[in-house]
Amino acid sequence: MTKNMLHRIEVVTKKEFLDAEGDALKKSIAHLNLGKVDDIRVIKVYKLEGIDDKQLLHSIVEKLLVEKLWQDYALDEQVIRETDKAIEVALKPGVMDTEIDSVTKAVSDLGIDGLIAAGTGKRYIFKGNVSTNEVQKIAEQLLMNKTVQYILQKPEETLIIGSSPAQTQTVSMREMSDEQLIELSNNRLWLNLEEMKIIQNHFKKLDRDPTDLEVEMLAQTWSEHCVHKTFKAKLIIDGKEKPSLMSRIKNATKEINSSKVISVFEDNSGVIEFFDDLAVSGKGETHNSPSAIEPYGGAMTGSGGVFRDIVGTGQGAKTIISTDVFCFAPLDLPREKVPLGSIHPRRLSQEIVRGVKDYGNRMGIPTNNGSFHFHPDFVAKPTILVGAYGIMPKKFAKKSKPKKGDLILTAGGKTGRDGIHGATFSSGEMTADTKKVSGSAVQIGNAIEEKRTFDAIMIARDRGLIRAITDCGAGGYSSAVGEMGEELGAVVKLESIDLKYQGLAPWEIWISESQERMVMAVDPKDIKELEKIFSGYNVDIVVIGEFTGDRKLKITWEGQIVCDLEMEFIHNGLPQRTMEGAWREPKLSEPDIGEPIIFAEQEVSSLTPPLSRMGEGARRAGEARDRAKSYNEIFKKVLAHWNVCSKEPIVRRYDHEVMGTSALKPYSGVKKDAPNDAVIVEPVLGSGKGLAVAHGLNPTYNKIHPYWGAASAFDECVRNMVATGVDPENIALLDNFIWPFPEKEELGQLDQAVDACYDITTAWKMPLVSGKDSLSSTYRGPNGKVIKIPPVLCISGFAPVKEIEKTVSSDFKQAGSSIFIIGETKAELGGSVYYDLQGQLGASVPKVDIIRARKIFKTMHKTIQNGLLRSSHDISEGGIGVTIAEMCFGGDMGAKIELEKVSDLDRADHILFSESNTRFVVEVAPEDEGKILELFNGLPISKIGEVSDDKNLKFLFKGKELIFGELNELKKVYKSTMSKYF
Repeated sequence: MTKNMLHRIEVVTKKEFLDAEGDALKKSIAHLNLGKVDDIRVIKVYKLEGIDDKQLLHSIVEKLLVEKLWQDYALDEQVIRETDKAIEVALKPGVMDTEIDSVTKAVSDLGIDGLIAAGTGKRYIFKGNVSTNEVQKIAEQLLMNKTVQYILQKPEETLIIGSSPAQTQTVSMREMSDEQLIELSNNRLWLNLEEMKIIQNHFKKLDRDPTDLEVEMLAQTWSEHCVHKTFKAKLIIDGKEKPSLMSRIKNATKEINSSKVISVFEDNSGVIEFFDDLAVSGKGETHNSPSAIEPYGGAMTGSGGVFRDIVGTGQGAKTIISTDVFCFAPLDLPREKVPLGSIHPRRLSQEIVRGVKDYGNRMGIPTNNGSFHFHPDFVAKPTILVGAYGIMPKKFAKKSKPKKGDLILTAGGKTGRDGIHGATFSSGEMTADTKKVSGSAVQIGNAIEEKRTFDAIMIARDRGLIRAITDCGAGGYSSAVGEMGEELGAVVKLESIDLKYQGLAPWEIWISESQERMVMAVDPKDIKELEKIFSGYNVDIVVIGEFTGDRKLKITWEGQIVCDLEMEFIHNGLPQRTMEGAWREPKLSEPDIGEPIIFAEQEVSSLTPPLSRMGEGARRAGEARDRAKSYNEIFKKVLAHWNVCSKEPIVRRYDHEVMGTSALKPYSGVKKDAPNDAVIVEPVLGSGKGLAVAHGLNPTYNKIHPYWGAASAFDECVRNMVATGVDPENIALLDNFIWPFPEKEELGQLDQAVDACYDITTAWKMPLVSGKDSLSSTYRGPNGKVIKIPPVLCISGFAPVKEIEKTVSSDFKQAGSSIFIIGETKAELGGSVYYDLQGQLGASVPKVDIIRARKIFKTMHKTIQNGLLRSSHDISEGGIGVTIAEMCFGGDMGAKIELEKVSDLDRADHILFSESNTRFVVEVAPEDEGKILELFNGLPISKIGEVSDDKNLKFLFKGKELIFGELNELKKVYKSTMSKYF
């Protein structure tokens, strides 16, 4: 048999044009001091196998792979011959190469047959005084991720993946000792001994040993990630039994009994009423573990997965908004402080942002709301929270139940080894070995495939062809088919599933988390019409089984039964856990920090924003007292702090204008660089009706007191929405808990946070309609070092907006306007940016007056609806000074503020940098002062200054000028931090 020839195409930017990728890489190498590189050329490599006609190959290259105006290429030879040092990086065999998927389809569309395999890579050519060892370090730190990529040492002979015949194995589990059960679990299942013994005893009753598919499926179904064992557990807190965490959250929404809620905690996302017989849905999802080991793929598939949650809601919703919330260690963290097995936060953040950008932009879904948060303890395991919101006709908002005889239809991507053990992996702690052993838990997404699949699903939905739909997320087909068929039972033929390559064992096919796959229950009579719809979008659909009615799950592989279990045992065989927790309030105190110098001609010694290591607090506080700083200097440091500085360089990478629905953008103002508190889109163009989205969180507060940290997250989310004009009566909420592994202390913290969820949602009448918990954010190093993230509770909100014209942005509009503060400023600096600059945590965490807060929110809404506010901005990290600076930046105007009118506190720094909740700064026309004071009668409100046209920001205290800053200088400081990295 004639051997197929593998052809290689190299494409490079012409010398007269800037090699943008090479230039950016050169800057990164210099920043990390990895070597002296004069120039870098980046060469894109394509490999095509099966077509040997050179004329055809040149045609493919020139039509698909190269832009001859600014690129050169070479076929089967090097495009650049003179090289100092060169290295080539490629994806490992079996890893999804999304570009090649498009190339393969395009070659087919050209009418060219014979392409049997393809691949890509990149060759980097380094010029300068750089050693081989330095090139190797550059590759490992900047060019590749060993989890999914490798350095090509010699040319491949073929791209065809070899395989052995797939086999099902029996796991001899019935006679295993406890030690053997634990060993089996640690190797592949991540269950505890009690759970392993339940499985063992069940198969003893069946008088047989399980197949590997059966034990893998049970491990996936019973994983923390999928079944939420901690949140459903019976709790003993400080010796007293309490309702489960999950029941408290659900009961809060039941007690509210909101008429606007359509679907709550029963589908892939929560659904509420919109306008005109439409409904909107929302979901937040974490992808921490995959993103920690392969940040680009982990972030991509996080976004892709939450988009599928929206489309898999009811009978299908259209995804219209993408969001992202990230928690990292500081990007300037010394490399020696990054623990073994972890990726430096600089590269981690850049790759995660690139992943979210690439997926959302390619899908044509605007990523228009999000935030960045920093703390050193996110160094080993970041928090990666992605969200999505969708819209659908109200009549499609509820799922129909599959019927006996309905076909199980899968649509979208093919199945491979990517993502195997993703659900169980995400349920475990991270260690130094995580990257080595969990590579298969990482998936790479293909946004184009998902876009085509979604478009076809919308047509099928509108024609009434979908009975029920869900996505293949954690656990793959095991989760999707298992959950959809829980009440009926199902039979599945694994051999009918389309594979990316041969050689997968049946259990791998069943639990693979390969991306872009949806599962539907459809009537057999509709299959021909569905085939026609999906083929029109070049999307594969396959019937893989049917729903049976016997409440059993039967799976076959080439005629062999590889699973035969009752749905009852699969879904209800796991008993409720009993877990003990304890809450002890940390023994913290307020730091002894002297007040800054009232005035000094000093400049900022360094604009690199320090972030406390918390353990070094006392030493750094002593240093801070030894070198007293002026208010001017400290204010600039606050503006440059990681948790305050402008995130605009990141936001601008996302396309938030696609779809053309943007009504209130992430940034506004004269120069479009002032952050708004929420975003508002107009889903139905021309309707004048909007959907608002915002969120709130502060992990540092949770370290001090998780009840008040949780309360602050609610308050920030709601005040962000209310600041733009949203009616608080229309807000629905999402909760996402990202916590260290739940030992006794952590469980006590969770209990406190959930108590806050219950108290606030019932008091404010705001339903929690969807949520997710991720309770594995603990790192254990080989030297016994344990790193636990600061507990994270992110509260996201979404709400219909009746009139988008009656909303306000954050930027000052007119010189001479009056500036008011609404809300009470207290000496609440625990966890603040100001304390962090002194190397301290503090104890006085901001609290929430739950009853008064609701009154303020409702009055704010009424004030905006009456047209009395020219601008509005909430007060959060950094305090009132940061809020007013951002409003000045947006309006390109100055302001003069008298701090003694803000609060009666006796220290100006406490007034200026307090982070008390439920506060707003608003701009009011002088003639409307009386009206706003009347509306807020009985609530805390005060006029504190006015907007000026001199482009200077001044803060005074009892007649003394504390801060004087020229606007452009302050803005430069504000923008300096993140611009070094993005």
